[in-house]
Amino acid sequence: MQALVVHGAGDLRLEERPLEPSTGPVVVRVAYGGICGSDLHYVAEGRVGAFALREPLVLGHEVVGTVEADPTGSAAPGTPVAIHPATADGTCAACRSGAPNVCVAGRYLGSAATLPHTQGGFAERIAVRADQLRPLPDGLPLVRAVLAEPLAVALHAITRAGGVAGRRVLVTGAGPIGLLAARAAVALGAASVTVTDLLERPLAAARALGATHAVRLPGEAVEPESADVVLEASGAPAAVSAAVFAAARHGVVVQIGMVPGEARPVALAPLIAKEVALLGSFRFDRELDDAIALLARDGGFHGVVSHVLPLGEAAAAFALAADPAASSKVVLELAGG
Repeated sequence: MQALVVHGAGDLRLEERPLEPSTGPVVVRVAYGGICGSDLHYVAEGRVGAFALREPLVLGHEVVGTVEADPTGSAAPGTPVAIHPATADGTCAACRSGAPNVCVAGRYLGSAATLPHTQGGFAERIAVRADQLRPLPDGLPLVRAVLAEPLAVALHAITRAGGVAGRRVLVTGAGPIGLLAARAAVALGAASVTVTDLLERPLAAARALGATHAVRLPGEAVEPESADVVLEASGAPAAVSAAVFAAARHGVVVQIGMVPGEARPVALAPLIAKEVALLGSFRFDRELDDAIALLARDGGFHGVVSHVLPLGEAAAAFALAADPAASSKVVLELAGG
């Protein structure tokens, strides 16, 4: 089968590889896979934060498709599914406390965090555990369902914030996660949704997705204490300071975007004076089911997908995905849906 494999920084190859069990016995024919920021980092730098490539890695963790074979009998062949990319050990303190997304021994599709690496889903077929399957509702197109994994990331951040219904929401950074967070906030009843970015194209996408206000930085500004909830999706250290500045008294800032690994200055005096809560948000767990349900009832989310390219044009797809002035979510078509 064909698979998209990164061998090191700048070394992305489309290869013929045998089907290798990534985590389990259920074989899924992959239809679509969304390109994530972590995929881009592996290709550009050979690493994501502390996780460096030590062997070739099949990329991809935002994948949907149809069941081809399930020896466990949990899903009939042809069943359309999303795949939960994480497997936890179930025994660590985090798992026992109900937070498997921060499991110390967890594995994630398309990740170099462990050795051997956990091979990903940018392949014509992938083998996973039965409990990773999420059957899709009737009428949900696979090309929209491919947003379930990144939308679950956004929903987990909203959960961390205590919800957004009736609250003023600021989303900083209009990349794919920021756009999904903005649309989710609209769908979940936020009083207002403001989105900031440095570029006009992603801000236009935010407006189309229902954002109340779209603010282009640095020329425009966000009023101080104007947001009850700030979802920081850019990962820029300066944006963390700006998020605290924009948060209302007793507001909450949730950090979604992955900031650099080294120390950077952040202005925290307003956080103290306003008693702002600053929270981290890492991946998700049960929110994948919520994301699938939300995608099924709200077709507006599809506006986050800006390009769908075949697997054979992976190099062009990655170049597009790396250019926020040209794209939002770029999706690879592996078998069609």
